[in-house]
Amino acid sequence: MKYRSTMNACFTGYIVQAIVNNFVPLLFVTFQNSWHIPLSRITMLITVNFIIQLSVDLASAGFVDRLGYRASAVTAHLFSAAGLLMLTFLPDMMPDPFYGILISVIVYAVGGGLIEVLISPIIESCPTDNKETAMSLLHSFYCWGYMGVVLFSTVFFALFGIGNWRALTLVWAVIPVVNAVVFCRVPLFSLDENEETGMSISSLISDRKFLMLMLMMLSAGAGEQSVSQWASTFAEEGLGLSKTVGDLAGPMMFALMMGLSRVLYSRYGDRIELDSAMKCSAAACVISYVCIAIPSSVLGIVGCALCGFSVGILWPGTFSLASRSLVRGGTAMFALLALAGDLGCTAGPTLAGMISSAAGDNLRLGVFAAVIFPVMFLIAAGLLGNRRKEK
Repeated sequence: MKYRSTMNACFTGYIVQAIVNNFVPLLFVTFQNSWHIPLSRITMLITVNFIIQLSVDLASAGFVDRLGYRASAVTAHLFSAAGLLMLTFLPDMMPDPFYGILISVIVYAVGGGLIEVLISPIIESCPTDNKETAMSLLHSFYCWGYMGVVLFSTVFFALFGIGNWRALTLVWAVIPVVNAVVFCRVPLFSLDENEETGMSISSLISDRKFLMLMLMMLSAGAGEQSVSQWASTFAEEGLGLSKTVGDLAGPMMFALMMGLSRVLYSRYGDRIELDSAMKCSAAACVISYVCIAIPSSVLGIVGCALCGFSVGILWPGTFSLASRSLVRGGTAMFALLALAGDLGCTAGPTLAGMISSAAGDNLRLGVFAAVIFPVMFLIAAGLLGNRRKEK
């Protein structure tokens, strides 16, 4: 298959995205203990990461087509590597280590934002038999990357100690460097080559179906990251588990179940009606948040796992619905959807962190507050379904 190497590079790109979004949260407690950084400032790291990514999403609609997908993809991976590299030395060079962490986060967030905008349309443009299942398979690699980050990091810390986290950061930085080289060589196929022209941003924003899709993406990102970003800290501080057990039971179980749901859909998606599957998943996500809210360690772990499984198809499924509903959406459509998703990725964990801080660092209550997002997804999906039936 001519574009197999392209798809493999895209799969690795989503592993890079997983590293960018999920490695540093494993170090939140370490940052708190080593540099006495309060939870409110830790929350700022999550917020800034996704604010930068959504800013890149917005800006990319104007420059990706001019710069080209290849140059943009290479640039994205180099920014990701640079941010991780800076994390190993910049905090120790700054009078306040927090600002060294913050600058590093900003740099790798630029790469993460570009990856989110670029990879999905590249996959969409590849000549595959079933684009919905290909999209779901792509997004499963984010989950496997997330799992790999948690598992490998947990083993590394158990063997060599959490104090050697800088060495592990350098290891993770190698992956985006290698994939940048790969993207210099693989064949790329522009999404808009089969269309006369993609839709303009103004045309997309004036389309009510697209507005519902954006709300779904926002809710999907928030519903996923509200648990994902706080899972490690919640398992340690909220459930009282050790670092090793907490990371395995919290973020790793979340990633495993999210990846499993995406692989299952990529395998059996042609037999399942996407709209119904997404609504059922959003309803299950609401139940998972209820489990997390109940003061029980077992139910807390079950809630993390169920949340991972239930949010699995929401993000890639919304991309697929958009491609099906707006066939001329083009790069601008994917950029705006990524913008909405990253806005949700910012809003969800930030809301959870703010509520937690206001409630005396009660993460259980803070995470539960984000249950509003899967509820919003259900409402938006229902409205989108009604509009499609009217058409």
